[in-house]
Amino acid sequence: MKNALDILKERGFVKQTVYEDDLKKLLESESVPFYVGFDPTADSLHIGHYIPIMAMAHMQRAGHKPIALIGGGTAMIGDPSGRTDMRKMMTKETIKHNCECFVKQMGRFIRFDGENAAILVNNADWLTELNYIDFLRDFGIYFSVNKMLSCDCFKTRYERGLNFLEFNYMLMQAYDFYMLYKKYGCKLELGGNDQWSNILAGADVIRRKESVDAYAMTFTLLETSDGHKMGKTAKGALWLDPEKTTPYEFYQYFRNVEDVKTAECLRLLTFLELDEIDALTAHNDERMNKAKERLAYEVTKLVHGEAEAEKAQAQARAAFGGNEAEMQIIELSLPVTTTVVDIMTAAGVASSKSEARRLIDGGGVRLGAVKAGTPADTPESLGVGKSFVLHKGKKVHVRIELK
Repeated sequence: MKNALDILKERGFVKQTVYEDDLKKLLESESVPFYVGFDPTADSLHIGHYIPIMAMAHMQRAGHKPIALIGGGTAMIGDPSGRTDMRKMMTKETIKHNCECFVKQMGRFIRFDGENAAILVNNADWLTELNYIDFLRDFGIYFSVNKMLSCDCFKTRYERGLNFLEFNYMLMQAYDFYMLYKKYGCKLELGGNDQWSNILAGADVIRRKESVDAYAMTFTLLETSDGHKMGKTAKGALWLDPEKTTPYEFYQYFRNVEDVKTAECLRLLTFLELDEIDALTAHNDERMNKAKERLAYEVTKLVHGEAEAEKAQAQARAAFGGNEAEMQIIELSLPVTTTVVDIMTAAGVASSKSEARRLIDGGGVRLGAVKAGTPADTPESLGVGKSFVLHKGKKVHVRIELK
């Protein structure tokens, strides 16, 4: 069986790691317990969680044991990494509900039974029982404040102020790694590249406190060609919950990715073999549409199941082929006198009224065959009635039913 580290590197997952040669030998010699942490800041996973989850799946398939850590304890504080403001506090009830939602979604990617069954843990089980004095005496001595202040995860918070509550986050995450080593023999933590300092801190504590090798690995962030995080839609984040982002919207997002990002997305977000990916993306012309359609189908199937993926694909093909009977239908409780601007925002095809106005002013919006000429236009004024196909540019085509 191919080494898990080689698999992750070939597919483009690995951004940073330490003691790489030693880690590779370890992954060759034994089944390694490893973990990824997920703070339950919402009631659904989103596309930002997708890459770490896929990495967990590849590791499990290669014979290693995933530990999915739900941050029921750390979520009470909030991670300052990658943020310029403090996260909102959540109640214990909200955190518990969010944790339950995460578990259901993870089950589509990693196995919680059978060989190398994944383990689910909640760090609230040990963090909420900590004696603060004992924690500082036994654990705080391994952290240099000067070194912590040099970390990027804290630098971005200086301007608005870094409070002591957030400053504790690195120690708590490192303590998670330490506890998982003590409980399950966990020797490797994985995460997004914005977690590099926190992950290194945990590995360092285990090495110094237990005189045992421990390892850190971070992953590439999914970005657009201009360096922005992928996963933003007109409605906001790209969620894995179908109630927040419908399977059709999810499918369409990946059907419309940039040509230059298609191969990367196929490697990171699907289980297709690399040879097949290379063949699909070999030509930089209209044949990339087939590759993007395959990408959208495979990712939607993983997240929402085969039936929903096939349905979304049929709706998308109908939209581009002009088959209104098979198109996605969006029902809105709005009168025919509603402006096209308000319809676009209500349907989620525009992120704001100002974006909708710009699209209309630029001539990029049609209701059926009729172009919307001004932001004041309505279905009634355009003579299209309560049922029509809304076209936004060349890529978005949905059936609107006004009730």
